[in-house]
Amino acid sequence: MHVIARGKIARSPEAELVARYEKRITWPLKITELPEVGGRIPDPATPCRTVLLDEKGSDLSSDELAAVLEKWRDGGIRECRFVIGAADGHSPEERAGADLLLAFGRATWPHLLARAMLLEQVFRATSILAGHPYHRSG
Repeated sequence: MHVIARGKIARSPEAELVARYEKRITWPLKITELPEVGGRIPDPATPCRTVLLDEKGSDLSSDELAAVLEKWRDGGIRECRFVIGAADGHSPEERAGADLLLAFGRATWPHLLARAMLLEQVFRATSILAGHPYHRSG
């Protein structure tokens, strides 16, 4: 798992949440912070899938996200990139090149809070795949 996020999280309540879930995720995880403008997303070293957090994306349940990650993992994908854009979101070219556009509902979220929410969902999805009791299906 590779989270690529625009903006620095620094010391904040959101950073504490990110750190909490980062420690709990058992799959390999890397977090890359890019400046709000500029900076380049690093090239993948292995086959990868790209997920853009985007308000126009699919609103997947935690079980559905886990199923997508499982399919990719079992299909030989070694890296899943979750990209959180800056305030203006992603370009049409970035959207077109993504394997999945993912939304956390129809609301727009601050990117620092979106990062914490993403890490929680990654933890939840990997817990589902591991059969861990953290997630309770309704």
